[in-house]
Amino acid sequence: MSDAKDQELRALQAALAAEHAAVYGYGVVGGRIGEGRRAEARRAYDAHRARRDALVREVKDLGGRPVAAAAGYALPFPVPDAAAAVRLAAELEDRLAGVYSDLVRAADGVRRALAAEALREAAVRAVRWRGESVAFPGLAERADAAPPSAAPTA
Repeated sequence: MSDAKDQELRALQAALAAEHAAVYGYGVVGGRIGEGRRAEARRAYDAHRARRDALVREVKDLGGRPVAAAAGYALPFPVPDAAAAVRLAAELEDRLAGVYSDLVRAADGVRRALAAEALREAAVRAVRWRGESVAFPGLAERADAAPPSAAPTA
């Protein structure tokens, strides 16, 4: 496999791992979110499941073995209530934007366009959850050196 394709496959795998974590995280969000935002959380959950499934196909198309979801993930902070659930949803989207910015850099053609669309969608969802935007979605997350997804529990 060429170095460029290997980098693209690694970026796809990272995006897939982040989507696995997001699906898990939105399960927590859905259990704590207030009734007024439950439909929004459900739409995000469904969107991440669809992205996850599409990434599985993309990894296979490049000849890779899709990274599996962990049995559980450590959350970045406790989520005891609806306010924390909103913060978690914004954090999940921020982390996804960072991972998709890496995929935009590693991919080309249609895959790059799809990654850019996923980055945009994550950034828009983060703004909706947080109520404010960041200057360069997907890049600010990298400056913090935050891991691209929630860490699997042992």
